[in-house]
Amino acid sequence: MYISIEGVIGVGKTTLARMLQPAFEANLLLEVFEENPFLSNFYANRELYAFQTQMFFLLSRYRQQNQRVPELLAADQHLISDYTFDKDALFARINLQGDELEMYYKIHEALAEKIPPPDLIVYLRADTDVLMQRIAMRDRPYERTMQHDYIHELNLAYDDYFQNQTHKAKVLILDCNELDFVRHPDQLELIENRIRQVLQLSPYQPTLPI
Repeated sequence: MYISIEGVIGVGKTTLARMLQPAFEANLLLEVFEENPFLSNFYANRELYAFQTQMFFLLSRYRQQNQRVPELLAADQHLISDYTFDKDALFARINLQGDELEMYYKIHEALAEKIPPPDLIVYLRADTDVLMQRIAMRDRPYERTMQHDYIHELNLAYDDYFQNQTHKAKVLILDCNELDFVRHPDQLELIENRIRQVLQLSPYQPTLPI
């Protein structure tokens, strides 16, 4: 099975992917975002650096998923990733406009046809204020200038996409406002059980309250 963890910046995607890996005996595919040379400048001046940042991410994510996902799935093990290829278009919808957005969509559509979709997307959602608190706590230098309005706009786009639109994969939505699966192992077990339940992967309990 191929499971992708999704959600807005700061919600805990990578942490959850790492913590679920042993339980599913899965391979792990993590997004490589630090290598984007435009990222720091983008957060300082979104309008000026949006197109360069977005195109670098698009091609980087395509290269990683097009090469690594089929390779890892062929290993006959479960695969957990901390992002989907589709997320790139959510950012583009907010960061680009006009001819740049139209060009982006054409390239994204052509590349997306070659990307294997996950069997399940686990969408971690949280209120914008909660996300801002978590972003501040991890204190990454290039995120220090991140604006509340930008995260809120992303949050609305993610909610619309994962709650109101149709997907090739099954979507499991988890409210993370009160979840702390790092400090509370029982919450991690509940999440694991919900994933197993949706995918019909033994062993799992029939119903749990998340």
